[in-house]
Amino acid sequence: MGRTLLPFSRVLEQEVQEWRKFRRGLRKEDQQFLDRLFEEARLHVQAGVYASRPWPFETILISVLLEHEKALVDLKSKIRVLEEKEQKASSNDGNPLDPHEDVK
Repeated sequence: MGRTLLPFSRVLEQEVQEWRKFRRGLRKEDQQFLDRLFEEARLHVQAGVYASRPWPFETILISVLLEHEKALVDLKSKIRVLEEKEQKASSNDGNPLDPHEDVK
């Protein structure tokens, strides 16, 4: 007979509890970042259930990496839009925008 697996949401909560001492050792502002990482993992509980990996922490890390990748792609896209706007503005004026110049 196979072993019974805990629901992934409970496995995730157990991981959070196991990292409690580590969290207490962090500075207050870093504790908030650690909490956010676990919140990102919670966004993918359903995928964790489906994956049913033997080492659940792998699924947690992949979930966090997935959220970070999405954020990076979003930021790169926003930077690209800003760069395009800057290029259009500088081509219309004939001279590039000076980031140190006061805009009135």
